[in-house]
Amino acid sequence: MKKIRPPLRRRTGAVVLVSAAGLVMSLLTATQTATPAAAAAATGESTATVFYYTKTRSWSSYYLHYAPNGGAWTNVPGVTMEAACTDWVKKTVDLNGANGLQATFNNGSGTWDNNGGRNYDLGTGTITVKDGVIAHSDPCGGDSGGGPSPSPSPGQDGNSATVFYSTTSVGWRTVNLHYAPNGGAWTAVPGVGMEAACPGWVRKTVDLGKATGLAATFNNGNGVWDNNNGNNYALPTGVSTVQDRKVTQNAKDPCAAVVPDTTAPTVPTSVKASATDTSIVLTWEPSTDDTGVTGYQVTRTGGSRGTVVLDTASTVYADSGLEEKTAYTYTVRALDAAGNISAASAPATATTGSKPPAAKPGEMIGTDPRKDPIYFVLTARFYDGDSSNNRGGNQHVASGNAANNDPMFRGDFKGLVQKLDYVKGLGFSAIWITPVVLNRSDYDFHGYHGWDFYRVDPRLESAGASYQDLINAAHAKGIKIYQDVVYNHSSRWGAKGLFVPTVYGVRDSQWSWYYDEKQPGFEYDGLTIDPRTGKSYYNGDLWSTAEPTGNTCLNWGKPTGQRSPEGYTLYNCQWPNPTSGMFPAAYYHQCWIGNWEGEDSRSCWLADDLADFNTENATVQNYLIGAYDKYIDMGVDGFRVDTAVHIPRVTWNRRFLPAIQQRVTQDWGAEKAAGFFVFGEVGAFVNDKWNRGSVNHSAQFYTWKERREYSADDTRAALDQYTYEEQLGTGNQPTSTNAFLNGNSYHAPDHSMFSGMNIIDMRMHMNFGDAHNAFNNGKDSDDSTNDATYNVVYVDSHDYGPNKSSVRYTGGQDAWAENMALMWTFRGIPTLYYGSEIQFQAGRTIDCGPSCPLATTGRAYYGDHLEGTVTASDFSTVDSATGAVATTLAQPLVKHLQRLGRIRRAIPALQMGQYSTEGVSGGGMAFKRRYTDAATGVDSFALVAVTDGATFTGIPSGTYKDAVTGDVRTVTDGTLAIAAPGKGNLRVYVLDLGGRNAAPGKIGTDGPYLR
Repeated sequence: MKKIRPPLRRRTGAVVLVSAAGLVMSLLTATQTATPAAAAAATGESTATVFYYTKTRSWSSYYLHYAPNGGAWTNVPGVTMEAACTDWVKKTVDLNGANGLQATFNNGSGTWDNNGGRNYDLGTGTITVKDGVIAHSDPCGGDSGGGPSPSPSPGQDGNSATVFYSTTSVGWRTVNLHYAPNGGAWTAVPGVGMEAACPGWVRKTVDLGKATGLAATFNNGNGVWDNNNGNNYALPTGVSTVQDRKVTQNAKDPCAAVVPDTTAPTVPTSVKASATDTSIVLTWEPSTDDTGVTGYQVTRTGGSRGTVVLDTASTVYADSGLEEKTAYTYTVRALDAAGNISAASAPATATTGSKPPAAKPGEMIGTDPRKDPIYFVLTARFYDGDSSNNRGGNQHVASGNAANNDPMFRGDFKGLVQKLDYVKGLGFSAIWITPVVLNRSDYDFHGYHGWDFYRVDPRLESAGASYQDLINAAHAKGIKIYQDVVYNHSSRWGAKGLFVPTVYGVRDSQWSWYYDEKQPGFEYDGLTIDPRTGKSYYNGDLWSTAEPTGNTCLNWGKPTGQRSPEGYTLYNCQWPNPTSGMFPAAYYHQCWIGNWEGEDSRSCWLADDLADFNTENATVQNYLIGAYDKYIDMGVDGFRVDTAVHIPRVTWNRRFLPAIQQRVTQDWGAEKAAGFFVFGEVGAFVNDKWNRGSVNHSAQFYTWKERREYSADDTRAALDQYTYEEQLGTGNQPTSTNAFLNGNSYHAPDHSMFSGMNIIDMRMHMNFGDAHNAFNNGKDSDDSTNDATYNVVYVDSHDYGPNKSSVRYTGGQDAWAENMALMWTFRGIPTLYYGSEIQFQAGRTIDCGPSCPLATTGRAYYGDHLEGTVTASDFSTVDSATGAVATTLAQPLVKHLQRLGRIRRAIPALQMGQYSTEGVSGGGMAFKRRYTDAATGVDSFALVAVTDGATFTGIPSGTYKDAVTGDVRTVTDGTLAIAAPGKGNLRVYVLDLGGRNAAPGKIGTDGPYLR
């Protein structure tokens, strides 16, 4: 019979196995009681047998400290556990009808494992926790003795089967064999535990009685199954191996010639601990091992909680929720698959500060995004924390990058983790990173040619830091992560899991440089290098010299009659494109873009390496929604949406935006979901309020919900919406006062028609050739934007400078200081492209593709300016710095940024306030801002003048204090005049309302501009 994945069944008793190799610490002290889950409405008695793995702990004694769900905790240290089988101890406890228990473990002498402060939440059934991994399994195979768990002997008929299962591909730490002898009954779910045999293999011998074989499936004890795609595995008596769904009968023992692994990994080196508030980020260099390092064991001492052991698979660990102003010392040991463990590293110590309102690791922060200035980095060009994942690609030499020893993929997540204190020291509390999904274009370091949207690009991850590690480490420092996402297109090679075309590839002498030789079983990962050429495998897994079954491309493999610039013969179906017939119309659009401001810009390819998704197709929608749900689950704080204008607004409003909000709410709750920040790139590269008169292609248009119902068919609805809104025209679009004060008063904004997408302020961006132009043009568009206080404001980016310039901003230091002073005080969220704090690459071409070295462009590697150490105890506050980064931090614009950041953080009106220029004269960049929150009692009112003088009339009477100079003015007649402070300087007079709303007075010390 065919057997589908079975559900886990409830049982009266519970066998719980917990591996001591997976010790994780609790944020609770040993004497505290955790908050238990609600008790089950069970009436009968229940028990739990808890097994704990000992090989990588080597404690002299083991104690289970627990509380049945809804019940009281045992007295510290708990109940003694006894030997079960090799490397395991156990304890059976009475749960008194409860449906599970909260558990922690300790050695009776102050060393604890309590799951990183969460405790272990254990239900009923057989449960194992090994190296921090909980599974429903019995590692002793039912044996309760103190020796090894033996394999059963053959029955009286002599029939038995020994099954070896390869764990290399699945990566499971626990494996169960769920089986049925031919003609017999299935074992109870999840089956019997398999034993470690040798690296990459587990085994189990089972008694079959009179049966001549068995049906088998495998699982990890936590609901993940390998059942041969629903067919089960048919295995005979004797020895069989199962590897990557291939069964080998009458096989040789795959471990027979394997020498047992007794070599421990090398000791971790360069262990560094950095404290921020009550969190500590620990980093170290990866260990090496003869068979491979599988994880690390971190031991922490210090504070009232004693010694705690934690497990991690990475070389970055974010330790949160620690005690205030307490010194903690850490050592690190490396583990391998055989359970060998290295000696402890040299210790690293850090001292915590005061407790912040910090987010939990892995959980989005969820605060108002307007509080957080954004630092935008191209991850691959920022800082290289691990050179082993650097890749130059096939264009490495041709681009000139090789001559500079500057591979396109150079920076990585580990480097970003190592420089979080630099970002924090500048004053930024959010980082916008380029797309993280696995890309495929061979010059894809920027990340916009997605191929496997469900996988993080391994050229960004390393043993030093996964994407999850980056998110956790950033959150531990109070920094948000905004992920750049692409819904509009994939790479020209399609999207794995949706559709991937087969291309024609002829590996003759002329094309062998481009078409990698096909490797059996290989699939592109961006990281694997051809050892013969030293180049990354790129497209060998896609091409075929034989016409594939179901081919829809015309003239497959025939010469086109044209030649490449090098003189090579060009063949049909060699490069995917929209008119080749290689893509199904259901999933991809079939045309080239003709009019950038027309409807076809939303339904055609933008370039030959950007395959345009048919986003009105339900399968495509589900593919993308599922992909980005993964990153929401990881705790990212928002999405920057690439090419948002190239998808119809009605599709965003119907499908993608509600899906984002639904998933964030499901994961983190409605309150935090309100702080998930989505901001779209609606490319309107003109100085008009409405982009060439087209509302459908104007940035502010995307901040609104639909005003009428359209066809249920998404394709028809997109066309109907385009026609309807274009006919209404610019004069009949909705308007908003959400960004504007009512006189001097703040009013509750009306977001009832907000779409869920905020925008990059393209109008200000295009006009930042002069800050005055940016100010006047920006506010001109605010009445047609749902709420412009959420606009993302920047001067230049990885695409363009002001006025669609192809070079990084060249206005000079004084102009930069003026731009920054405006951005940090005017409405919107200030955003800086990496390196602009030192005018990095000013005047250099931003992007020239592989036709010139990256070192000569605006996407150059920034790491040389970041070498050395830096620690930041607070935003805009650097405690210490050495090396090149100290020189970087001493630059005038850095000092300017830091003080602007302190001023903005101290004055709520500058973060979230509405604004007005009513009653403001002088002709310069002057405005008043106010933010009022009745729920918290916050009331903040500020008068701002940037560069130029101004006179404010009709303002409330009272005492005003300037945050820049400390000057105090008393207003009795509703008038306050400000003399011109000078270019790049400003004045911020805050109304002193007493109590929590007292004016702060002078903030920071005088610098090169603010004085």
